[in-house]
Formats: sequence, structure tokens, C-alpha cells
Amino acid sequence: MNRTDIIEHLRIALSAVLNKEFPAITAELRLFEDLALDSTSVIELLMSLEDTIGLEIDPDDLGPEVFRTVGTLSDYVESGFAKAAV
Repeated sequence: MNRTDIIEHLRIALSAVLNKEFPAITAELRLFEDLALDSTSVIELLMSLEDTIGLEIDPDDLGPEVFRTVGTLSDYVESGFAKAAV
């Protein structure tokens, strides 16, 4: 799965979790400041990603830096796919 696909999955998941339609999102979009995610919505977002893209997310791997922007979260997801492929 490439970065464009991952960002599209994030857009869909964010729309569902936040009950708000996002026609497009950019990698620079900040999750907490721009989109107003909170701890509950982060958990919902991760569960949605696990269900839709089949990525197993280890909570121990998740630091606050993962959730700075759409780009940092997509980097985390992309690295998860790379680890799973090995």
C-alpha cells in the first residue's frame, strides 16, 4: 500500500470517526490542533484502520509523535506494512 492509498484510508476513517466529511486531506494537517481529535477519537481511528486496512497496531509502538499530523500517522502505517511484509 502506497502513501497516497494510506492517506485516502485515513481520510475515510477520519470522516467516519469525526462525523464530518473531508473531501481531501493533506499530510501537513495536524490531527489534534486542526481536526480536534481527542483520546477517544484516536482509539476509534486506530480501530477503524485495523478493520479497514488489516494492519495490526501495537499500542506500545505508539508515541505522541505518531499523531502530530496526517503525514506522521501515514508514515507509521506505512512502516507497519513494511514490517509485516518482512
